[in-house]
Amino acid sequence: MKASDLFVRCLENEGVKFIFGVPGEENADFMMSLETSETIKFILTRHEQGAAFMAEVHGRLTGQPGICLGTLGPGATNLITGVADANMDRAPLVALTGQADTERLHKESHQAMDVVAMFKPVTKWNHAILHPDNTPEVIRKAFRVAKTEKPGATHIELPEDIAEQEAKTSPLKWERFRRPVPDDKIVDRAFEIIRNAKQPIIIAGNGCIRRRASAQLRKLCAKTGIGVLSTFMAKGCVDMDDEHCLYTIGLGSKDLPAVAVEHADVVITIGYDMVEYHPRLWNPKQDNKIVHIDFLPAEVDEYYPHSCEVVGDIAHALWMLNERFNKLDKMPDYDFSFQQKVREKMAEDFAEHKDDTTEGTIRPQKAIWDARQAMGPDDILLSDVGAHKMWIARYYHCHEPNTCLIPNGFCSMGFALPGAIAAHLVHPDRKVMAICGDAGFMMNVQEMETAKRLNANITVMVWQDNAYGLIAWKQTNSFGKHTDLAFGNPDFTELAHAFGWNGHRVNNAADLKATLDTALNEEGPSLVSIPIDYRENNLLTQRLGEVTCSI
Repeated sequence: MKASDLFVRCLENEGVKFIFGVPGEENADFMMSLETSETIKFILTRHEQGAAFMAEVHGRLTGQPGICLGTLGPGATNLITGVADANMDRAPLVALTGQADTERLHKESHQAMDVVAMFKPVTKWNHAILHPDNTPEVIRKAFRVAKTEKPGATHIELPEDIAEQEAKTSPLKWERFRRPVPDDKIVDRAFEIIRNAKQPIIIAGNGCIRRRASAQLRKLCAKTGIGVLSTFMAKGCVDMDDEHCLYTIGLGSKDLPAVAVEHADVVITIGYDMVEYHPRLWNPKQDNKIVHIDFLPAEVDEYYPHSCEVVGDIAHALWMLNERFNKLDKMPDYDFSFQQKVREKMAEDFAEHKDDTTEGTIRPQKAIWDARQAMGPDDILLSDVGAHKMWIARYYHCHEPNTCLIPNGFCSMGFALPGAIAAHLVHPDRKVMAICGDAGFMMNVQEMETAKRLNANITVMVWQDNAYGLIAWKQTNSFGKHTDLAFGNPDFTELAHAFGWNGHRVNNAADLKATLDTALNEEGPSLVSIPIDYRENNLLTQRLGEVTCSI
C-alpha cells in the first residue's frame, strides 16, 4: 500500500478518533488516504493554531494524544504556538506536518524550511519519515513518547514524495505498560517525615489530575486530614466541597493559601510543575521541609531543597502511603486549625459579591460566582489567558479533575474558543463554557465558523474591557501606571449573529445568571458578552498585599 495509506492505518491502530487541521498541497496524499478511514474524523479548522489548541484539549481530557495537522512552511509555523502550549502544560499531542519533496530539500526551494529543527524546542521528540517502511515505527514512537509521563507533544513530518511511495510494512502491535513505582525504603522515609510533622500541607500539581492519582489523594486526605492546595491546572483533584480543599495557590501576589504554606512545617508536593508556580514564591526563605512526590525527579532549584524525593507512579506512591497510615493504631496529632481558618476565609471571599446588582459593569467575582452556579459538577469550563484567568484561578473551583482547563505553563492567549470546540467533541453530553477576555477571544475568532459548522453546544463568555487588561494590571503594580493598551472591539452580539451563533449582551449583574442558563441550554454555540469592572484588579492587589499570618 502507499505510505500515506499505511500512515492512516497506523493512526487507526493507535485509536485516533479526530484530526484537527488545515491541509495543504504537500499533504494531499495523506488527506486522500484519510478519506478512506471509517473511524477517524477530520475536523477542518480555520487556522492551524486553533487546530493545535483543539488537539491539546482533546489530549488533556482523554489522556490520549490529540492530533493536529498542517502543511509545510506557514502551516507548520502556525501550529507551533498550540504545540508548545500542549507540551508545557503536559498534554499528549502529536503534530503532523507535510514537507516538500526530499529531492529539493538540500537547496533553496519554495516554502521549504527545516520544520523538524523548528519543532525540536517545543516537543518531547520529533522526526521526519524518510523511508515509507519506517512509518509504523515512527508513529508508534511518537504516540508512546507523547503519552509517557510527563505527557507532552511530539511531531511527525511526512514529505510529499515519501507519502506517495509504496510501503511493505504494517502497523505495529502495541501493549499498555505499567509505569515504574517508588522504592519501599524511600516511601518509608517520606512516611516518617509526614507522620512526625505537626502541620503538614499538600501542594497538588498537574500530575494529580490523573484519575487514579486523584482517587488516592482523596483517600490520603480523608485518612490524615491534611489540607490540599492545588495549582491552577490541578483544580478538582480534591472536591471543592471537601473540607480538605484549601483552594488554589499560584497568584503572583501573596494570598491566603500562601500564608497556609508559611504555617506548615512539612510541604508535600505531588505532581508539582515549576512551570506553573515557582517555589521562590512559596518558599522564599528556602527553609520549608519538602517531600517531593512525582513521576520524575525534582527540578534542581535553590528554592526547592527537598528532604525526600519519591519518584515513580504518583497514584501508586499515594497508595503506598495510604497503606502505611492504615496500619497505624493511632493517627498523628496534627493541628489543622489554621488551614481550616484559611478555607473559611477564602469561602467568605468567594461569596462576597454573589448578590451584586450593579448596572453598567459587572465585577469579576460576580461573573465567576454565576458561572460556577450555572455549571454542573462534571461540566467543563475553559479559561483563556488574560486578567480573567487570575480571577478564575482564585474564584472558580471544581468537584472533579479536568473540569476547569487553564493554560498555565506556556500561557498562550487564544486557547479557550478552539479548546471549547474540542471539549464538546470529546464530551457532547456535558455543558462547555469558555471564559475569554476580548483580546484573547479575537485572536482565534475565526473558529466561530468551525463551531457553527459543527453545531457545537458551547457557550463563550467574553469579558469586555477594550484593553490588554492583565498587562495594564501588572504594569500598574510595577510602575504605578501603564502604557497605552486600549483597542476597539466589534459589537459582540452582532458578531455572534454574523457567524450564526446565539448572541447575548448583559449589562446588569442581576441578569447574568439567567442569561448564562439560557445560553448553556440553547442549541448550537452561544456568545455572552459583559462589560467587566477591572477596577477590581488593583483592589485585589491591595487586599493581597495586606494579607498577614494572623488572618
